[in-house]
Amino acid sequence: MVDLAGTLSRNGCDVHFADSGGAGRAVLMTHGAGADHHMFDGQYGALSRAGYRVVVWDMRAHGQSRPTDPDGPPFTADLALDDLSALVEHLGLDRPVLVGHSLGGNLSQETVRRRPDSASALVVLGSAWNAGPLSRTERIQLAMAAPALWTVPGRRLPAILARASATTEHGRQDTGRAFALLDKPTFIDVFRATTTLLAPSPGYRTPVPLCLVRGAEDYTGAIATSMPRWAAAEGVTEHVVPGAGHIVTVDASDAVIDVLLEFLEGLDSG
Repeated sequence: MVDLAGTLSRNGCDVHFADSGGAGRAVLMTHGAGADHHMFDGQYGALSRAGYRVVVWDMRAHGQSRPTDPDGPPFTADLALDDLSALVEHLGLDRPVLVGHSLGGNLSQETVRRRPDSASALVVLGSAWNAGPLSRTERIQLAMAAPALWTVPGRRLPAILARASATTEHGRQDTGRAFALLDKPTFIDVFRATTTLLAPSPGYRTPVPLCLVRGAEDYTGAIATSMPRWAAAEGVTEHVVPGAGHIVTVDASDAVIDVLLEFLEGLDSG
């Protein structure tokens, strides 16, 4: 398991991170809502052994990145985006490849959208397309999701979300562990932050090389419908991993490693 040895104090929260170091291309990996950096344990080791400088972190309110001020600000997308940018600056990363899962994918997309020169490439795992169109049904589903979560007893929420997120027993156990670290009000703040990053823009195209990956059994949100549309619009391959659910990096670690290494090696070869 990857140990988060680094700490960056940010606006009422100590943000914890791990940096493999080295002179290779930097790869910054951001986990999804309710998860933590352990979802990238397999990829962290494989990519660092392949010569890449790999950075993982726990977003504020997740994993080891606990608020230092009980009266501090609630989780918002803008705070998380600021944390991500501050981490890049703190570590002196030069246009890293941004790899993001779910909410981490939404944050990585928005980072590239706001600052196209901030990254050399973008890898999105199991995440909705920020700039993609939203049907009336999808808008209604998004509006109803947070109120629906309030109806679920807090003690049951981690197990329910884990079953919905992973297909393997290991994936469900690890996801349940991570979800249990957030109380229900915080998780709902995090979920709402995700929806604020969905901003349809029909003409927008990703200005850096793009890689899209999802589990074949990922039924969370509109990912299974929006990611194929995104791939078609951008003219890129959508990598659909058989047997994997939403937490594709844990359900099918080796398959994701293979996709990432192939994509990164393609960047390195020009």
